[in-house]
Amino acid sequence: MIKNVNMNELTEKEIESLKAGDNLLLSGIIYTARDAAHKRMCEDFESGKGFPFDIKGQAVYYAGPCPAKPNEVIGSCGPTTAGRMDAYTPLLLDNGLKIMIGKGSRNSAVKDAIVRNKALYLGVAGGLGALIANCVNSAEVIAYSDLGTEAIRRLSVENLPCTVLLDTYGNDFYEEAQKQYRKD
Repeated sequence: MIKNVNMNELTEKEIESLKAGDNLLLSGIIYTARDAAHKRMCEDFESGKGFPFDIKGQAVYYAGPCPAKPNEVIGSCGPTTAGRMDAYTPLLLDNGLKIMIGKGSRNSAVKDAIVRNKALYLGVAGGLGALIANCVNSAEVIAYSDLGTEAIRRLSVENLPCTVLLDTYGNDFYEEAQKQYRKD
């Protein structure tokens, strides 16, 4: 079963109802940020400048979209490996970030922060950047434009296909799938 999730209407109760392995179609506002943007966000926060947008209750997609071709909203927009953001993620989660979207496994500090903050880590399939771009209705650079493709963008997405990889209870879809595979 695929669940429709709207970021604009997502409640804490709904976040807690989603389990590792659930497939979603995510719609609403999300933000892109990769490693360079994460590093700068955390440095800005720690220096007292704060984050460049209100991260409370928001979703960050680990992507650095390609430039849009004429008459397109955005270029290819595939996920990057989430582990590259692991050093910065607990700080963001502890300050209200609720959802991260990427690919690959996360370290134990991130898993602990997800549980502590009742957050989610969602996965999207790598290699599908051109198809994922079709889910983006609008894209606007909102911070760190000097980072080029790694600038923070505000995206409006519709029916972005995701899978819950880590849920609020610490369940890890990768670990569960490996156990299931070994049983079969």
